[in-house]
Parts: sequence; structure tokens; C-alpha cells
Amino acid sequence: MKSYDVAIIGSGPGGYVAAIRCAQLGMKTAIIEKYSTLGGTCLNVGCIPSKALLSSSHHYEEATKHFEDHGIEIPGEIKVNLEKMIGRKQAVVDQTTGGIDFLMKKNNIDVFEGLGSFVDATHIKIAGKDAQEIEAKKIIIATGSKPSNLPFITLDKERIITSTEALKLKEVPKHMIIIGGGVIGLELGQVYRRLGAEVTVIEFMDRILPTMDAGLSKELNKVFKKAKCKMMLSHKVQSVERHGDEVIVKAENKKGEVVEFKGDYCLVSVGRRPYTDGLNLDAAGVKMTDRGQVEVNEHLQTNVSNIYAIGDVIKGAMLAHKAEEEGVFVAETIAGQKPHIDYNLIPGVVYTWPEVAAVGKTEEELKADNVEYKVGQFPFRALGRARASGDIDGFVKILADKTTDEVLGVHMIGARCADLIAEAVTAMEFRASAEDISRMSHAHPTFAEAVKEAALAATDDRALHV
Repeated sequence: MKSYDVAIIGSGPGGYVAAIRCAQLGMKTAIIEKYSTLGGTCLNVGCIPSKALLSSSHHYEEATKHFEDHGIEIPGEIKVNLEKMIGRKQAVVDQTTGGIDFLMKKNNIDVFEGLGSFVDATHIKIAGKDAQEIEAKKIIIATGSKPSNLPFITLDKERIITSTEALKLKEVPKHMIIIGGGVIGLELGQVYRRLGAEVTVIEFMDRILPTMDAGLSKELNKVFKKAKCKMMLSHKVQSVERHGDEVIVKAENKKGEVVEFKGDYCLVSVGRRPYTDGLNLDAAGVKMTDRGQVEVNEHLQTNVSNIYAIGDVIKGAMLAHKAEEEGVFVAETIAGQKPHIDYNLIPGVVYTWPEVAAVGKTEEELKADNVEYKVGQFPFRALGRARASGDIDGFVKILADKTTDEVLGVHMIGARCADLIAEAVTAMEFRASAEDISRMSHAHPTFAEAVKEAALAATDDRALHV
């Protein structure tokens, strides 16, 4: 029987990063993955493939709607070759997952293909290609999540689909009905809207992106409506039925009326659930929460002292970069170090265009906590860089403590916000004030100037360019 210092079950961003860090710290490390490719949901059927399709569809939209404004004229019809687009997406995925294979070899990490399940607290049975039993002093559960569903919906994965199927459709839908106005639904909705589909988003709450700052929700809602997406807010879905190639969705609006929607595809994107199927946690004595998560303490340790859990399978936001931080955290904890994670400073990003990003507290949270704060906001349309590229939608909003000026939250929607948010995370990690940011030089012309201007606005209402 092979024996290891650490074995990790699951090779998503949390699992493979934990494996690398464990190996860097001198531990003999194994990673177990039930699928034939490493990288988990994120690399195979999540973050990476969706970004590839968002990028391709964005190029198509630019070519058909905006090139002419730049003096670029393309004779003839510009067509979508969906098969080629999906093929490119898969090539990006294959290259990225192949990169993880390389990193495992480079760090001398043993990879086992098969379903890992506990025999007891220190032994894992692997069923599948590399069937065997291994022993490990420490075990990290990193099995991630799967798409959630509503109890009355039958997913046939042909017409009534999850994000996994939406990433490999054989045709552009005529009318895609999306249940759920969260990150996944909006990103994939924008992909297919750009490619010519009619899109209807049905959201139970009174706004899209209900966990983010309300100002961001409102602004992105305007962008989607401008693109002629139907945004049906405060609608409670009652039934989803397929009749041949047609899907009929019935929902109750806020007046209590039942409304019917007909389309050829229905994407169910109502969040994700922790995935622990087949782990046989009982054999190791690992406790679960009533929400189906693995229960952990502040060290991400389960009730069984040598077993840890990270990522989507535990409490907190289901984000790849959160899982990565936790992977490093656990590896360093096992090594006797004292790492830290500030969960308030893990950013959230929506990769629509304009991009949406945020870190820290929302206005709604500050009000609920009775924190006195001030707001500085700056519109992208006032930036020379934004006008030069034609990306004028959106704004940056900075929330700072009314007394100390410490930055408490940064919320932005606009071009390149997914990248710009890192500046806010850095500033807040070092407990910067709005004035600190406002006094740092930002290159001109850049989108980042919006952050400086919003900081100026928050400091003393003294933005320069608005």
C-alpha cells in the first residue's frame, strides 16, 4: 500500500493548488480525481470554458456592431460558426488542464484517476482506472460543487439544461429561457444573446445579482435591457415542461398572476450545491452541516483532526480563488505555519461586458450594521480611455468609514473591472483610506483612473474630471 503525508480528494483549483503547496513544503503528496482530466469544474466546465465563449462572442459582437464606428468595414455577411467556436473553447480547456498535468509532474505529486472514498480516517479506497487503497497522515477534501436544481424540474440535459450543457450546444438557441439572474445565468445569457438568441431571464428576487451591491445590479440590468434581453424580476417559477423541441416555463409574478414563457432551451442556473457523493464520510466520522457542507473550524479542519476540507464543499462563497486561498492555507497549517485568510477581502467578479467586480461591504450591509459611511462614485464615461475604446458604461463606487476614511467596500462595473478590483483588494488588505488611494499616481489614460477619481470623491467630494 502506498503511503503519503497528504492526500487530496478532488483536483479543482482548491485541490491542485493545495497539492502544489504541500509538495513545495516537502510533503509526499497524492491527488485523486474521478474524471480523466484535472482541474475540476472551473477548468473543465466552469470558469475557463465560459470565459472562452464570452471572449469569442464579444469579438463577434464587436465585428457586427462596433467595427464600423472605428472605420473598419467588412464586406459580406459575418457569420457565427458555433462548432468552431465550441472547438476553440475546448482547445483552451485542453491546454489549461494539460498545464495542471505538467504542474503535478513538476512537483512530484502522484495522481490517481478514480473515485476516492474513505475506508477510515487515514485510508482512501480508489475505484476506477487506478483502483487501489492508499494511506495518508492528512487528508484534504476538495470535491467542489455541482449545479443545483429546483425539485419540480427534470433536467433532460438536451433542452432543459445546466451550465455544463450550455457550454457545448450544437446550435444557437432561438429563445433561451434562463432561470436565475446570478453570475452563471447572466454570463451564459450574454454569450447567446450576442450570437443571436432571444434571451429571457427569470429571477425570483427583485433584482439580478441579489448578493452584490444594489447599484451594480441596477446598472447591469440596464445593460441587459439595452441588449433587448427580457428581465423578469420578482417571478417565482412554478413549472418547466418540455414538449418536443419546445420548453414551456410557467412563473408567478409579484401580482400573483401566472405568466407563460416558451423557448427552445431552458438553462437552469439557480446556484450550486456542495458535492460529497461517494466520499463515504461516515466511515471516517466526518460531520456535515444541515446544508450538506462539510463542517470545518477556523483552521478548515473537520471534527476528525487529520482531515481538512476546502472550497465549494464548505461554507462561504463558491469561488475558485477562495478555494485556492484555502488550499494554500491548509497546506501551510499542516506544515506548522500560521497563515491567514480575510474572507471579507475575497473579491467577487461577473465576467459579462461590462464586467462587474466587488470586494468588502455593500451599502446594504453597512446600513444593516449601522456603520456610518461616505460614498465616492465616478462614471467611466468621464474617462478619456473609456471614450477612446467606446466602453463608457459603468462606474466605480468606494465606500469609506465616515470618521476614519478607511475603505470598507469597493464596487465597480465597467471595462476591465475583473482586473481593476485587485487594486481595491490590495488597498483594503493594508487598511488604506480613500485618501491614500486618491494620492497614488494612476497612469493616464487608463480605466484605473476611475478608482482614483472615486477615491477623490469619497475623500472630500473632490473628483477632478466630473
